[in-house]
Amino acid sequence: QVQLVESGGGSVQAGGSLKLSCAASGLSFSSCIVYWYRQAPGKERESVSFIKNDGTATYADSVKGRFTISRDNAKNTIYLQMSSLKTEDTAVYRCAAACGLVYWGQGTQVTVSS
Repeated sequence: QVQLVESGGGSVQAGGSLKLSCAASGLSFSSCIVYWYRQAPGKERESVSFIKNDGTATYADSVKGRFTISRDNAKNTIYLQMSSLKTEDTAVYRCAAACGLVYWGQGTQVTVSS
């Protein structure tokens, strides 16, 4: 059974940092493209970043220069380091792994206050 579990969310003041983790069981991230999405209340889901199995990373313009995605294949975990957080980064963050089929985590809440 495939399971993706996000962690690391929480509440932080604007300008602060958080590091999200997405840990997988039942599949190997090394053969997947892994995405971080977010969805704020009343807004559509937004792709934040994704990382290919060769380590190539892509970012939304809204987070470029502030967020860094990385992968640790040995731990089967994807990270999203978020710095210089803004109130508009407040959302539920979910990871998704595209490995032929697409698998989703449940999400973790990030709240940034002014």
